[in-house]
Amino acid sequence: MLAGVLNLWALSRNGWANEYYAAAVRSMSTSWHDFLFASLDRSGVMTVDKPPLALWVQALSVRVFGYHSLSILVPQALMGVASVALVYDLVRRRFGRVGGFVAGLTLALTPITVAISRHNNPDSLLILCCVAALWCVVRAFESAPARPSTRWLVAAGVLVGLGFETKMLVALVVVPGIFAAWLWVAPAARGRWHALRQLLAGGAAMLVVGGAWPLLVELTPAADRPWISGTSNNTILSLIFEYNGVGRVGGQSGGPGGLGGGNVFGGSPGPLRLLNSALGGQAGWLLGFAIVAGLGILVSSRLRRVDARSGWLIAVGGAFATTAVLFSAASGIFHPYYVSLLAPFSAALVGAGAAQLIAGKVSVRIVGPLALAAGVVTELVVLGDYPGQLRWLVPVLIVACALAAFVLVAFSSRTARAAAVGAALAALLVAPSVWAVDTLGHATSGTFPAGGPTSAETVGFGGGGRGFGQRGGFGGRGGFGGRAGLGGARTGRLGAGGAGGVQLFGGGSSSSSSSTGATGEAQGAPQAGAPQAGAGGIPGAGPGAFGSNSSLTSVLSYISKHGGGTLAVSSQSTAASAIIHGDSNVAGIGGFSGRESDPSVSWLAEEVREGKIRWVLDESSAGAAAGFGGPVGPSGARETRVGSKPAMAAVAKACEKVTLSTAGSGTSATSKAASAAGTLYDCQGRAAALASLGTQQSNS
Repeated sequence: MLAGVLNLWALSRNGWANEYYAAAVRSMSTSWHDFLFASLDRSGVMTVDKPPLALWVQALSVRVFGYHSLSILVPQALMGVASVALVYDLVRRRFGRVGGFVAGLTLALTPITVAISRHNNPDSLLILCCVAALWCVVRAFESAPARPSTRWLVAAGVLVGLGFETKMLVALVVVPGIFAAWLWVAPAARGRWHALRQLLAGGAAMLVVGGAWPLLVELTPAADRPWISGTSNNTILSLIFEYNGVGRVGGQSGGPGGLGGGNVFGGSPGPLRLLNSALGGQAGWLLGFAIVAGLGILVSSRLRRVDARSGWLIAVGGAFATTAVLFSAASGIFHPYYVSLLAPFSAALVGAGAAQLIAGKVSVRIVGPLALAAGVVTELVVLGDYPGQLRWLVPVLIVACALAAFVLVAFSSRTARAAAVGAALAALLVAPSVWAVDTLGHATSGTFPAGGPTSAETVGFGGGGRGFGQRGGFGGRGGFGGRAGLGGARTGRLGAGGAGGVQLFGGGSSSSSSSTGATGEAQGAPQAGAPQAGAGGIPGAGPGAFGSNSSLTSVLSYISKHGGGTLAVSSQSTAASAIIHGDSNVAGIGGFSGRESDPSVSWLAEEVREGKIRWVLDESSAGAAAGFGGPVGPSGARETRVGSKPAMAAVAKACEKVTLSTAGSGTSATSKAASAAGTLYDCQGRAAALASLGTQQSNS
């Protein structure tokens, strides 16, 4: 019930959330070909940079209820509710209803859980699949050896495969724990080889389900499908293992995480990264309690095969440890909302630990005080990153947990333990609860969803030093989001500390997005008091980032009066805004920001020959950045990906330049707007010339 209220309250305030995915859903809902391949544009020129499962759910909802922001966001919110319910039952089955209740409550009140459940990024479905896979493994433990358990492992494999179809390799974080848990515990029943065969069956199911869509894409001729966004060679394997694989962990350039450094949003990698100013307020509040609780159960159970807690702890604790280590070490593109995947595993450990302390199944006099102390320390560290946030809570937290620790040491009755643990957890949950509720008071929109109050953004993503929101940093004076920066309003946590967000416990109001029901018209228009975003959901993004809507409108008006056809631009984010707000036939050919995909000139020539692309807008001539973040890659390395630049250069040589001042209005304002958009080229009948340039490119 609580999760439902938090996830659905004033949901329309978030508008289209991430316009990149919302635009793809619009295209996918009107064409089964675009639906199958997750094309961003309705001409099927280029896919999005993720697998399609989450977008399939949203597109099917749009087909039923019409293209409206709620038809996209409500399924996401319900997935968040389902994840909370599964975490409750995941813990309840081993540690009782009290443990399940604490786990579910902790997850429901995690700020990033609320934010991601109110957003259209694919993470809500990823979390649901991963939690459901662990739930199936717990059911398998319950079935063995009296009843067949292989079916539950196969179901777990199917769910991990579905997670892979949602966000690729990151779904595998639950696999090491599942494998180790079953191989360790199950042999006590029917032998190690039988357990291994069961795991192989689950693994086969995972490969079949997870590999179905990539295999379809790989076997489809390139001419019959869109270009794979995020790749330089138009192969699905490159998207899986490079852009969405090692590039996220080991570092890469391109993508919305560019900005001069691939990991700038998540702070520097290291053992304390999960508690820094970028991540701590999102999911780090109870990490200390979760870790000590897990270690307490580990010591108590000693991982004995006859102890029912052992398999559960290896599976769930393994998922927690794998995710925590991966996120702490990742030096590639890393955004704070990624920690939403850690939240359910952390919540499960908190619930299990609370239940064990109350039941006296662990060394209460040792584990209890240590868990509470760790919880207080991590919470104080997180609060310390946000000056002025909940300062009144610090003494309350210390006193409440100190008294609870004293009770756990001095009294041995179950009633005393329950009261002490309950009071301590209530104090520890105050801060995340306030942040979770505050998330409802403003639009959680843009590319990077984040939970918490708008005032927390004066610190932002720095993770120490001069980070987002600090003087000289992003969001500070002269920085992005600050004065003369990239927007001042809160959208996706790029604009820090500006006015425009709406505080739940303060002034301001917000009206709901407009709607026209199931007519198929564009809906979710910006509302009063909500932060305004540029193309791609980046606050304040203008010609210097992803292009200007007003400028592009002038170009599209010209095209509609001169034969129509698909307009190709460099950035898919520019295309996304035009698709959402005008149902325009615009395709980005350089990836999210214009530099993640490196389409060949020969490919562009074929698209022109087939009539998929007629017009090309070279935005670089208007001074627009080729990509968000400029020419510097991660760790200060020079940018190596060229994106759409070679294709645009070939267009300038082979296609006919159009004088936009002849658009028909004759007004100087229209001419200036058209000129600001860039240089427009008409490529009709120029496929052969482009192909010749493509041959030269291949031979050079």
